[in-house]
Amino acid sequence: MPVCSHKRASGILLHVTSLPSAFGIGDLGPWSYRFVDLLANMNQRYWSILPFGPTRAEDGNSPYQTSSTYAGNPLLISPEKLVQDGLLPKIYAKALVRSTHRVAFSEVYKHKKALLKNAYLYFKETGSQKSEFETFCAQNKHWLDDYALYITLRQRTDAPWYLWLPSLRHRNLKTLSQKQLHLSEDIEREKFVQYLFFSQWHSLKNHCKKRSINIVGDLPFYIAYDSVDVWVHPELFLLTKNGKPRCVGGVPPDYFSSTGQLWGTPIYNWQKHQETSFAWWMNRINHNLLLFDTLRLDHFRGFVAYWQVSARAQTAVRGRWVVTPSVAFFEKLQKTFPLLPFIAEDLGYIDTPVRQAIQTLGVPGMKVLLFGLDCPEGNPQSIQNYVTHSVVYTGTHDTNTVRGWFTTEASAIEKANLFALISKKVPAKQVAFEAVKLAEASVPELCVVPLQDVLGLGANARMNLPSQAFGNWAWRVTEVQLESDTLQQLGEVTTQVGR
Repeated sequence: MPVCSHKRASGILLHVTSLPSAFGIGDLGPWSYRFVDLLANMNQRYWSILPFGPTRAEDGNSPYQTSSTYAGNPLLISPEKLVQDGLLPKIYAKALVRSTHRVAFSEVYKHKKALLKNAYLYFKETGSQKSEFETFCAQNKHWLDDYALYITLRQRTDAPWYLWLPSLRHRNLKTLSQKQLHLSEDIEREKFVQYLFFSQWHSLKNHCKKRSINIVGDLPFYIAYDSVDVWVHPELFLLTKNGKPRCVGGVPPDYFSSTGQLWGTPIYNWQKHQETSFAWWMNRINHNLLLFDTLRLDHFRGFVAYWQVSARAQTAVRGRWVVTPSVAFFEKLQKTFPLLPFIAEDLGYIDTPVRQAIQTLGVPGMKVLLFGLDCPEGNPQSIQNYVTHSVVYTGTHDTNTVRGWFTTEASAIEKANLFALISKKVPAKQVAFEAVKLAEASVPELCVVPLQDVLGLGANARMNLPSQAFGNWAWRVTEVQLESDTLQQLGEVTTQVGR
């Protein structure tokens, strides 16, 4: 159900990795199904998740620095589901003993790699689901062949594509054919891993549909330099003849960092994208809309103008705004996806052209409660300035939790404004749920609340600190926390405010 259905609704933001499991990381197994049931029982109708493309330790495990715009993250494959579906003997699905409060990324990478290798060997021995696997490969050939080869070469060389031998770096057809022949077993295994991921995802998505839960996916604006997309389509990015970025993406100094955010991602060659009728973008978005009901377009302002920084820069302070062919792009977007099931992430520096683009498209933008408490009268993020056709959040994956914000970041003025809105003073442990109730009662059609704020958790439950490259994305909810009475209270509040 698109957000533009003009019906008040409520949802929870929680990435799959943050769910409980016995394997060091949340996955697409039993607890994801339980969480969907929990959402339905709490009168929620949306589950908002972060991007689920493949992640790497060297990229800080960030789901926004993915190696493919199409592939799924093998870390999310559930060992329990593999056993349940007859794709792995139970003996191999051994639990990973580790604290349940944080994702054990280093152990999980090793554990899942070994487990999936065993699943592939079992698949080869038994021939189980062979026809389904072949159908999957045929239907996804347009991206799967390149991805499987890229991942295999990446693992064999232990180096990014731009450091490979020139014949591989520049995709010499004879060399590629030889590699595909000599590495056929490894390539097929990578395809099989993707088959497992998407089989489990579609099974979960069907369960969501049965429980009337809509999934909000997240589409990163940029793609990692070391990715199959840049390797296969270098002409779509501003690279030198040697394949190095001419400049990189980021944002100028903002709420999160006084030196801006330097992402290091290659800039798009928008002229080439326009010459190809934005086919790469339309195919990418279409793929995601087969997986999710609604797409949150991350860094929406980048579609209108992006912050370009020298590839040699150490910070994002010195850069410039570069205009894109946004009118042509949005016309193509509207023609290709007339229902426009999108949410525009319009946070940060938003100027008139960006606001006009959102208004022309008619898609909802974002309102974040924490951003609107400093200067209520002139702040579009202030609750009294909210509009119906928008999505309100207490915070996002990039902000502190409400309780963490209140205890470590909030100014005296912000605290006073918050207390004025709720008509009382409350201790820190109660602030988060009061903010949740404010967001739920506000005018936007959709309210999405991070689970951490429903539970009233502090700064140690924060998902991401944008100015910090490592140590993020690891928070997990525990089974005990998912039994909290506060979840039942959220269901009651949701009903009371007509969501």
